[in-house]
Formats: sequence, structure tokens, C-alpha cells
Amino acid sequence: MVLTVCGVISAPPAQAGTPMPTAGPTSQPVGHHDFCGREPARCRANDVRAVVKLTPAVWQTLQRVNYLANVRIEPRTDEEMHGVPELWSYPTIEGDCEDYVLYKQRELENGGLPASALLVTVVRQPNGDGHAVLTVRTNQGDFILDNLDDRVLAWDVTPYTYLKRQSQAHAGRWVTVEDVRDLLVGSVR
Repeated sequence: MVLTVCGVISAPPAQAGTPMPTAGPTSQPVGHHDFCGREPARCRANDVRAVVKLTPAVWQTLQRVNYLANVRIEPRTDEEMHGVPELWSYPTIEGDCEDYVLYKQRELENGGLPASALLVTVVRQPNGDGHAVLTVRTNQGDFILDNLDDRVLAWDVTPYTYLKRQSQAHAGRWVTVEDVRDLLVGSVR
């Protein structure tokens, strides 16, 4: 069954993707560290390391949350909004990439998805710039919600180099992503 959400064709993937490979602990981004100081309840240990069962209804929810956040929130830098280089916060009408991620993470949690399956992830764009996306761990692989793309894509078909993400075990801790894919510079899959 193909579902249409706000003009986006939305069908669950035909075949399972792959989980994102991770290694040991790594440093927490400074902006996330500060966010955890302001929002300690959002940065605690998770009792369960869940994966989401990717049903057609869940797929539609992922598509809807990604698309609606992307069209409702106006992109702005932290410098433009707050006068500082880095400040992770929940957006209302404007935000930068981390703000989009936090918004989508909260919306999906409020919709019943487990926090341990919704992980803030730091990537490098093909142009070398840093960026943040939301990784959703599912029984059909890991999928990415991104403010630069209205589609929900398997992590390994995005044009990014994955650096680190939140730990499934503890939302205030981070792990290294072992991104060993052979990405061509400047290519989009």
C-alpha cells in the first residue's frame, strides 16, 4: 500500500536495510552537553535498547514528522537566532539542524516511539560541513530524518559521512560510527 503524506509518496522500504555500525564511546558534542545541562531528563540512561517495528503506519509517521518539521521550521543559524555560535534548543518557528533533530525526536517520542531508537547523529556533508540528522533504529535497518531532505532514507544511501551518534544505552553519551562505505566525493546516491 502506498500512502501520500503532504504530497510525499510514502511506501515502506521493499527490503531491509542495514544497521549503522558503531564502536566505542566518543566525545559528546559541546552543544549537546550544554543542552543536557538545561534538559537533564532528556539525557539519561535508557532502560531498554529498542528498535522500532517498521509498519506502514510507523513509516507514514516518520515521513509526516520529517516533512512537517521541514516545512514549518524556518532555517536559521544559532548566531542569527541567539547571537552565539552553538545552542541546541527546541525550535518554534526557526532553527538550525540540531534544533530540527531535537524537534523530530520529541515529536516521535510523543507519538509513542522509544527514545532509545531515536538518536541524534553527527555527520559530515559532501562539502565538508558538519550537520546533524536523526537516526531511527528499526527492525529493517536505520533510517535518517534530515532537514535537508523531505525523504526518509536508509542511512547508507545518504551522501553523508557518519561520525558519531547518541548511545542507545544512554542519551547523554555518544558512540563512534564506523562508516566504512566507499563514498565518492560529491556523489549523491
